[in-house]
Parts: sequence; C-alpha cells; structure tokens
Amino acid sequence: MPEGSIEYAKLVETALMGVVRRVLLDAAEHGLAEPHHFYITFRTDHPGVEMPAEQRQRYRQEMTIVLQHQFWDLVVGDDRFDVTLSFGGRQQRLSIPFQAIKVFADPGVEFGLQFSLADGDDDAPAADGVATEPAPPQEAASVLPVPRPVRDADAETPAAEADQSGAGGADIVTLDRFRKR
Repeated sequence: MPEGSIEYAKLVETALMGVVRRVLLDAAEHGLAEPHHFYITFRTDHPGVEMPAEQRQRYRQEMTIVLQHQFWDLVVGDDRFDVTLSFGGRQQRLSIPFQAIKVFADPGVEFGLQFSLADGDDDAPAADGVATEPAPPQEAASVLPVPRPVRDADAETPAAEADQSGAGGADIVTLDRFRKR
C-alpha cells in the first residue's frame, strides 16, 4: 500500500468490531431477548485468548461458542470480553480479545459479520489436518450467512450451547466487491 494511503478496510473492520462490543455490552447489562443469540467464532491461537487447557487442546486454531441460555458473568472490556460457559456440564471461563474474533452472528435476526484481521496465517493446517482457504487480500469485514453450530462431541450441548436449527442467512456481501481493481 502506498505511504499515506487511507486503510479503509481496516477502519471499517474496526468500526464493525465496535458494533460487536456494543451488542455484547448490551447483553451483559440487560440479557438477551428472544430471538437473539450469538455465535462467536474466534482464533484460539490468538495472543491473549485465555481458556481451559482441555478446550485449547481440543480447539487448537478456532472455536465457535454460542451465547444463548447458558452463559454467565459476561464482562465486556475495551479490548476483550470474558464469559463463563458450560462444557460437558462444567462451567469454565473464557477471555477473548475482540481482535481474535473471526465471525459474529445473530441467527435469530439473520445478521452476521466476518472479520479478516483475525485470520493471520490461514495457510496453516487446521487442528483436524484440513487446510483452510486463505482470506482474500485487503478484504474487510463482510455480512455473511449465519454459520452452523459446532457441536462439542462430549457434551449434551454444542461447544457451549448452539441452536440446532442451522438456519440460513443473508448473501455474503464484502466491501471488496465495490473496490476498483
């Protein structure tokens, strides 16, 4: 990028991360009214992510959590949020920097955001040995279809309680579509 260029993609992504922070603040203060519930996919290998060792071992690169009925002590700070979730019937605390978030979705209202700044090295193999596709260069946050829940195989509920409807969502819209090439 030429020196002095305005980094619009980064500015937009930062602003949309502010939306996520504000929504989480509201949930911490007032709870979640139906039909709202959140899927949050984050990089577990991002610096500053704090999670139990057994969950880190299981989800080496990324994890999706669901904030719906069973979450406690949601605390939202300037650069991270902390929440207690149930894994296999045991309550465990997570601390997640906003910069680690890859996807934020509210399937109850068919809203979702995908962030590229958290992607880092997407050429590395995932924990299950499947390589992930790298994000397009300079892509900003995008609206995306609502993701399907990730189930915790040992728990009665998904990795912290997901809705099993698997509802679809809006078409993917990226700011890259409007960028001159």
